[in-house]
Amino acid sequence: MSGPPGAGRARLQLACRGVVQGVGFRPLVHRLASDLALSGEVQNGPGLVRLQLEGERHALEAFLRRLPCQLPPGARLERLDPLWLPAPTRPSGAPPAGVRILDGGAERLGIDLVAAALVADRAPCGACLAELADPADRRFGYPFISCCDCGPRFSIATAEPWVRAHTTLAPFPLCPACRREFEDPADRRFHAETIACPECGPRLALWDGAGRPLAGPGGDGSTGALIRACCGRLAAGEILALQGVGGFQLLVDATNAAAVARLRRRKRRPAKPFALLVAEAGAMAPFCRLDAEERRALAEPAAPIVLLRRLLGGPEALPGVAPGSPSLGAMLPASPLHHLLAHAFGRPLVATSGNPSGEPLCTDPAEAVARLGGGAGEPITDVFLVHERAIARPLDDSVLQLIDGRPALLRRARGYAPEPLPLAPGGAPEGVVALGGDLKSAPALALDGRLWLAPHLGDLAEGRLLSRLADGLAAIERRWGGRLTRIACDAHPGYLSHQLAADQPWPRRTVQHHRAHGLAVLAEHGLPLPLLAVTWDGLGYAPGADGTSQLWGGELLLLGGPGAAPCERLVALRPFFLPGGERAMAEPRRAALGLLAAAGSWALAHPGARHSLNAFAAAERQLLLQAIASGCNSPLSTSVGRLFDAVASLLGLVQVQSFEGEGGLRLEGAAAAAPGELASWPLPLVPPEAVAGGVAAGGPSLGWLDWEPLLDALLAAIAASRA
Repeated sequence: MSGPPGAGRARLQLACRGVVQGVGFRPLVHRLASDLALSGEVQNGPGLVRLQLEGERHALEAFLRRLPCQLPPGARLERLDPLWLPAPTRPSGAPPAGVRILDGGAERLGIDLVAAALVADRAPCGACLAELADPADRRFGYPFISCCDCGPRFSIATAEPWVRAHTTLAPFPLCPACRREFEDPADRRFHAETIACPECGPRLALWDGAGRPLAGPGGDGSTGALIRACCGRLAAGEILALQGVGGFQLLVDATNAAAVARLRRRKRRPAKPFALLVAEAGAMAPFCRLDAEERRALAEPAAPIVLLRRLLGGPEALPGVAPGSPSLGAMLPASPLHHLLAHAFGRPLVATSGNPSGEPLCTDPAEAVARLGGGAGEPITDVFLVHERAIARPLDDSVLQLIDGRPALLRRARGYAPEPLPLAPGGAPEGVVALGGDLKSAPALALDGRLWLAPHLGDLAEGRLLSRLADGLAAIERRWGGRLTRIACDAHPGYLSHQLAADQPWPRRTVQHHRAHGLAVLAEHGLPLPLLAVTWDGLGYAPGADGTSQLWGGELLLLGGPGAAPCERLVALRPFFLPGGERAMAEPRRAALGLLAAAGSWALAHPGARHSLNAFAAAERQLLLQAIASGCNSPLSTSVGRLFDAVASLLGLVQVQSFEGEGGLRLEGAAAAAPGELASWPLPLVPPEAVAGGVAAGGPSLGWLDWEPLLDALLAAIAASRA
């Protein structure tokens, strides 16, 4: 940073980084500069906003003081490093008046994982909602109302930096009224790139299941009539496919159990919880606990799905929406269109992803008709509500849960991606791409002291999602390849992400699954090494000391401790068998059988084991026990997740899962609904040599957490019950 020149006129150059595009930052600069009689230019650029201002030195210094203190909602400004220069000498005398807002050149985007200059989509702000509800306003009831503080961003961007011409709104030129607002520094839509109105912006359309246009009541094609038509169909139990912010959503009346069951059958999603769309937080009060923290989380501009704790003691509310779950996931409207529909319907709506289960989101209306409207078999949806504003990239809804009163993101996507997270100085190496696991893929890029987490992709076993990850890595290589030093991936050689990392041009570093979990928590909270990390998980690959692979999932690890080893396994759950290997991940009954077999003949003969044993045909059960005894495809695991599955099976809650994590979720739901105080059984620590596979074979150095006392008490309680 150069020092300021002497008194008099000067020139100031700034490179502003942070969340500074698509949040009204350039209009703020224009207003502040105009107030201080400064002149110059402000321009969006790759990952930053460039400023060049000229004026009296004291006015420029005042600008530097005021800028960080008057940021618009959603903006975040990193430390400024001003460059002071002498004011240029002009033969004509005075400099050009005012501040010019420039657009900047385009860098085209595909369905990118990382977009350094873009910000997340925002739910409608209070000012836009007031206009939406005002019959005297020219945008009354307009489903694409937005301003500098709200509206679509990442979901519609086709290039960087952020300007209208680089979005899917480019085909909609502004009408004279919108143009006046856009160019008026005194208007709140000054340089609002997503500005639109009924005269010049996108429009809605209602289609039947085959994609044929429909009208509202009486043949009316107005927005209000189409919304009323949708509400009538929802009230009649029909399924509506809605073109949302980051993709299509499937909506039904959440209070109509038959409609919910019909959606489950058509979507092939028999039990996984559905999310709910409600017009306001109070709509969830009859069903869930709503503290101030939950209300704040629901009202976030990101409009995430928030997991709310069910009210207990009565019959299950909204049956079929989230069977067996202790929570209901609810979100407030993420767009003006959602707002209009939710308020007009007046009851909670199921709002789930618009795709056949396990497939990528539909984003294009024609694609949605083909995939959801019965082009390949029975239709999933009955009717489509679509619009003309194209979606540039698919974005799932984000999921948030309050844990000990603090928000924790379980899925980071719409409303949060692609905005980066700051990294503590020296907290992470520069220029690293990390791929994560396969099941809930969400790769990341560490660069320039920031961490960009890509929006949640999903299960890479779906080939289209794996291709999207590969395309995203290619885009990262094109843009930042010369600055990247390595790629990190899971150590499991069978992971698709592990194999994809091997094909990249950067040196590959593999990381054990549970060490990665612990390091992620360390980075998130800025904790120093060494660190004890309790990693209770599903299954994660760990190479054994004897060259064999191990399946961890219940470990106490020392990260960055003394000595050369970056990770020491101190304590682990006592291992038990998983007959059938990976099949045990989908069948809690197999985990239960492996647990009983590991305990011994007393457990297999116990009357409390009846639910799990009876879940098999006698011949199948005997065959699996023989496989366990011979060591055939029955690996040992220390997984707490599989222990949860086993307990869920023993209690008769679920024997074969219809979705990943169902066993643990139903167990949590049963525990939450249990009357009185829950029994507590310790997991005593036994020496390493007390269990086969001690320290010499790669076992924990301090000992094992023994689940057998818990199993003994559980089987006795089940045997004593009539369940």
